[in-house]
Amino acid sequence: MSNIILKNKYYFAIISLIFFLDRISKLIILKISEPTGDLNIIFNSFINFNLVWNRGIGFGFFSFHDQLYYNVLTLIIIIITLVIAWLMVVSQNYDKFGYSLIAGGSLGNIFDRIFYSSVVDFIDIHINNHHWFIFNIADVFITLGIIILIYSEIKGKKVQK
Repeated sequence: MSNIILKNKYYFAIISLIFFLDRISKLIILKISEPTGDLNIIFNSFINFNLVWNRGIGFGFFSFHDQLYYNVLTLIIIIITLVIAWLMVVSQNYDKFGYSLIAGGSLGNIFDRIFYSSVVDFIDIHINNHHWFIFNIADVFITLGIIILIYSEIKGKKVQK
């Protein structure tokens, strides 16, 4: 086990850094919103910070108010994250990096699910009063990891021809 950690120490460091950045950003947002429990900071004409408690998965999909469904969904997310961590260990190059970004972001959101029974989302991007989904730092890294894996897959298919 320690051999696996040593061989992947940089990727575990990436996971830890992403988890840390996500936690710090969420703690800051929660501290700012503490007096009223609400947050609406207009950062610029493109980004607002609005606190949203997300009980679902990405973009609020599968949001359940029933605790049993929430707990089952959380357990599934934990299992998927463990599989992603394993894939990181057995992968190489871009894939290893992509999986580490996803694992780090996923751990940040799992932390919220366990300790707050909801994920802290706060980044609200909008263009011409059209608001996208509200998300967090963990979601950014999960998305970047997925993009890297897609790129790696497309690049690998071109090489094999």
